[in-house]
Amino acid sequence: LFQEQPQTGNQYLEDALLRSYLKTHLPPKVLEEVNQDLERFGNRLLTKIKLLGWECELNPPVFRQYDAWGQRVDHIITCSAWRRMKEIAAEEGLIAEAYERRYSNWSRLHQAVKLYLFSSFSGGFSCPLAMTDGAAKVIESLGIPGSLKNAFDHLTSRDPKMFWTSGQWMTERRGGSDVANGTKTVARKQPDGTYRLYGFKWFTSAADSDVTLTLARVVDAEGQVKEGSSGLSLFFLKVRDEDGKLNSIQVQRLKDKLGTRQMATAELWLDGAKAELISAEGRGVASISNMLNITRIHNVIAAVASMRRMISLSREYAHRRVAFGKLLKDHPLHMQTIARMEVQTRGAFLLLMEIVRLLGLVETNMASEQDQLLLRLLIPVAKLYTGKQASAVVVEAMESFGGQGYMEDTGLPVIVRDTLVLSIWEGTTNILSLDVLRSLTKSQGQVMAVFFSTVQKKLELASSTVKLEPAVKQMRDAISSLVQFTQAAGSKGAVTMELAARDFSYTLARIYAGALLIEHAARPDASSTDISAAQRWCNQELCPVAPELENSSYEAEEALMDSALVYEGSPACGSRL
Repeated sequence: LFQEQPQTGNQYLEDALLRSYLKTHLPPKVLEEVNQDLERFGNRLLTKIKLLGWECELNPPVFRQYDAWGQRVDHIITCSAWRRMKEIAAEEGLIAEAYERRYSNWSRLHQAVKLYLFSSFSGGFSCPLAMTDGAAKVIESLGIPGSLKNAFDHLTSRDPKMFWTSGQWMTERRGGSDVANGTKTVARKQPDGTYRLYGFKWFTSAADSDVTLTLARVVDAEGQVKEGSSGLSLFFLKVRDEDGKLNSIQVQRLKDKLGTRQMATAELWLDGAKAELISAEGRGVASISNMLNITRIHNVIAAVASMRRMISLSREYAHRRVAFGKLLKDHPLHMQTIARMEVQTRGAFLLLMEIVRLLGLVETNMASEQDQLLLRLLIPVAKLYTGKQASAVVVEAMESFGGQGYMEDTGLPVIVRDTLVLSIWEGTTNILSLDVLRSLTKSQGQVMAVFFSTVQKKLELASSTVKLEPAVKQMRDAISSLVQFTQAAGSKGAVTMELAARDFSYTLARIYAGALLIEHAARPDASSTDISAAQRWCNQELCPVAPELENSSYEAEEALMDSALVYEGSPACGSRL
């Protein structure tokens, strides 16, 4: 069997949507400098970083618990390529770029684009960068207190010898997103004002990081701790001391994961780890929310990057592979399949760009109250939706290679495995759907008013573009259906909204991404493909929550039937097969 291997070039130069977006939105001087940086970075990815990423996949971390003399060392051994990735991340300013603010409110977008290009070539190193960015954001949000100034400088450094990465130790034995009830780690205050942490961290990604943020419950003078989320406080700790010894931390084992095998994820026992309390006591969850927002955005970056990478490979393969007497690109059904994936990827990409654009405004004190409300809503919406999109697109793209897509040494299964985690990490689809509802409740519905007005403004930009009229009409019909849903659901109670949460969140994602695609297609220099992408996006069911409400899917009786369907014949119900 001889087949042509797909060969892609500079990913920045080959990404038409990315380049047109930057040209449309960035100020000319910023565009000129950013364009040069991204073209250079694209070449570095192609000639240097891509090979290092594959080396990380072939040489995953190894855990050495004891030395030759029986002494416990708990050494996580990473390959040289992984360590080189850390140096490259510093050199490229993949964290620093967002905090130096060279380009004011556009700095965050510049960083996000570099991370987007880096993600699929990073050999899994995007994950520690997500947590490092999140840790830097938490420290900045605290005003960079004196005790954390050194840490902040390390986390945002461009010097490879100085650059630190951070972990995010949230998950404990009970696992999951319910940290309020699942966190059992305790913190005992010491005479010098520091704390000692005791507990078991069940899932710690990038366990080879230099520092971490973690949650724990402070033990009071009577030896008691407060339960629930109001009992959680946020701590900063260094993983190793000045001599390189672990900070009273024992590594139990490395996790055996489906994907992201390039990165060390471990179970850790904290047995008196020295830490600094950095939040107000009992305000740990509120303080770490800044970190979660950043890591969720990184999750969106990884999702969009994986879709773009697989489509780049798929379209290149279609240009080379001959089947049934002609190239794959000359088979209409094959091209239709890839085009449908392309439309999904374009919608996801513009959703990502909108979020980082808004975040840039917030970080430079240029955001309106409406911008801030919109960002709070769109982060969980984009994270949950792109995670689902990415899983579907990369599996479809793998299929476009036929049997070759299933071969391990093509590198395609690696992308698929590493993508599947994106709907799970940083909150599953259901958890984030409920978070979307919380954003509505917290703003007393104000965020939906902002959502509707923002979408309407974007649609108005297309009022003079005849070819977009059908898409605009579909969007306005969807908005009308969504308004009717919110009015009807509001009178039905909390159970209805909880059952509708996932479909409601999908609706928000589809409508907002549709508005962004229409906005992009309404530009004076928009291409025919921009217009087609907007049209095709809007041909799908934009408001899935409306027909489900009409079908009574969100009634209490249906919830009971959900359980009956799931557990019929299950021993859990005492039923017999």
